[in-house]
Amino acid sequence: MIRVSRAVYDEMVAHASEERPFECCGLLAGSGGAITRSHRARNAADLFGIRYELDPREYLKLSREIDDADLDLIGVYHSHPFTRAYPSATDIGQAWEGLVYVIVSLTDFLAPVVKAFTVSDGAVAEQPIEIV
Repeated sequence: MIRVSRAVYDEMVAHASEERPFECCGLLAGSGGAITRSHRARNAADLFGIRYELDPREYLKLSREIDDADLDLIGVYHSHPFTRAYPSATDIGQAWEGLVYVIVSLTDFLAPVVKAFTVSDGAVAEQPIEIV
């Protein structure tokens, strides 16, 4: 079970909606396993909005901010503007074990779908989300 604050959940959906038709991305932080902060990042990929890439320098900056706030890096979020909330082959290939991956699908942008996943040795496991 992935616990996400309502504010972070709403922020991820807002970020995805603002960036549509391009993919958005960001980092998720918190403590005790609960996600309480989101950190927007610039999508460094330049492939017509069909994938995301965190810039290494920005990742380092944001991870320092998370550490300075005495929080843990819990995961990464990104959007799928036109496809379902499930990791693509590219998403799976670049996933780091131990992190949660949250995907905001905007296939129906009036009713976004948000799902969380973990990836271990290429195997994807959906994790239920509890909004707190």
